[in-house]
Amino acid sequence: MKEKKVPMRTCVVTKEVRPKKDLIRVVATQEGEVSVDLKGKANGRGAYLILSKEVIEKARKSKALDKKLEVTVPDAIYDTLLSLVGDHA
Repeated sequence: MKEKKVPMRTCVVTKEVRPKKDLIRVVATQEGEVSVDLKGKANGRGAYLILSKEVIEKARKSKALDKKLEVTVPDAIYDTLLSLVGDHA
């Protein structure tokens, strides 16, 4: 029996490659709207982050998501991500 291939994604901050389910996706639509994509299926340009406080804070400081998504990521997105860390920890 063939093993199911695990989709791998790269964190935009740490450049670590991890299984997609271990990362959180932030997506920007063509209209420039940014949202946290919990299902991993939203249309638009996506960027993946490791769901940890340090990584999210680094992303906020370095503007890694802004660069990757080519939009300005609002602080509310980082706040949402940080609130999700609490759920996972």
